[in-house]
Amino acid sequence: MLGLSAPKPASAVPSGFKALVMDFDGVFTDDRVLVDQDGKEAVFASRSDGMGLGRLRKFTEIRMLILSKEPNPVVSARGRKLAIEVRQGIDDKLPELDRWLAEHGISRAETMYMGNDVNDLDCMKAVGFAVAPADARPEAKAVARHVTQAEGGRGALRELCEAIIEAEAAAR
Repeated sequence: MLGLSAPKPASAVPSGFKALVMDFDGVFTDDRVLVDQDGKEAVFASRSDGMGLGRLRKFTEIRMLILSKEPNPVVSARGRKLAIEVRQGIDDKLPELDRWLAEHGISRAETMYMGNDVNDLDCMKAVGFAVAPADARPEAKAVARHVTQAEGGRGALRELCEAIIEAEAAAR
């Protein structure tokens, strides 16, 4: 396989972070959308990811935010179901991330960000620890400090949540 570089190895997930901010499409979903004849959109999301986020809330005090470019009701619905704040319809994510962090007294350095595409790069570069799903765009994987084994919408969030819980337990 000439010209192809080996996948970036996953690094250990550190402890001590106060916030986890996540893109939606390609992180909560497999980055596909189903559009019916009336234009209504639907996506597939992993119940395992939802369980992981619930466990993260139970075992840590990490604040969570879904930060999405898409102004889609499915994003709000998933956020409500998982009791995670949602900010959507955001074209330039970094200023919105900074607003949210300021509202909660959290620094960029205390923040993890999980993204999968080029519109996540500014946030991924700005935070203390960037994460990408296994099937993220090469640009996102290149700036990530951790790449999950699982793909977006197929357990990547669960994998990250379990790693955070493990890191926090080991730090105690």
